[in-house]
Amino acid sequence: MRSGIVIDLGSADQERLERICKDRNTPQKHVWRAEIVLLSADGVGTSEIMRRTGTSKTCVWRWQERFMQEGVEGLLRDKTRPSRIPALTPEVVAWVATRTHEEPPGETTHWTASLMAREAGISASSVHRIWRAHGLQPHRVRQFKLSNDPEFIDKLRDVVGLYVAPPAHAIVLSFDEKSQIQALDRSQPGLPLKKGRAGTMTHDYKRNGTTTLFAALNVLDGTVIGRNMQRHRHQEFIRFLNLIEARVPAGKAIHVILDNYAAHKHPQGPQVARAAPALHLSLYANVVLLAQRRRGLLRQAY
Repeated sequence: MRSGIVIDLGSADQERLERICKDRNTPQKHVWRAEIVLLSADGVGTSEIMRRTGTSKTCVWRWQERFMQEGVEGLLRDKTRPSRIPALTPEVVAWVATRTHEEPPGETTHWTASLMAREAGISASSVHRIWRAHGLQPHRVRQFKLSNDPEFIDKLRDVVGLYVAPPAHAIVLSFDEKSQIQALDRSQPGLPLKKGRAGTMTHDYKRNGTTTLFAALNVLDGTVIGRNMQRHRHQEFIRFLNLIEARVPAGKAIHVILDNYAAHKHPQGPQVARAAPALHLSLYANVVLLAQRRRGLLRQAY
């Protein structure tokens, strides 16, 4: 049987080990490692050290040898142990990255971590690490739209120019409608809020038909000119243009940016524009460009 080891401690090492044992914030694994070395320096046998520190024989021998080889710093550092799971080879990483760019099997719409893990024979967390390292996000799709209008660039510059650099002494309004808004009301009035009781309302609604909201946003200061109307026709559109003309200060040119809805292109529209020389309509299909799909960009001179 291996006999106990006697360690010759210097005064500096002994003071440091004693401070480790007395410090209440020291991790317990560092405390009993320091106790093993201190007891060994006092000539205590292995069996007694095992009893006092609650460790095994091989553990006592291990930390005695570690101290003799590396000193106090060796007691405070855990040696790294090899993982039980082998590291991924570069070939596996390259295969996963390449396979992600290909179509998934079956009727699956896109790759998932679990599906790729089954294909590659690795864990889903490993798949996530490979995707993160290569900047791959197969679950995300970004949509885009290209216009086939040969004059698209010129029209785009006209509209964006009004937003970015509007003409001097002019007001730029972004116009849109929201139709088929349900006008709802409670069938009975609710009780008011008071101490100890929340406000109340009935569970059902009283329907008052639908309404259409016409709104024009002043892109400079964010103010909105709006009005609710019962229908959504060119007549209501003309009435709202008249409201805009009345609300805007005199002497200001008005540029209205709107989509090419049918009510905006009615034959009576040019007559209204000629009646109000300060009003210029820039027709285009998309609010903040390409937000509304399935409508072509259109420019019409009134």
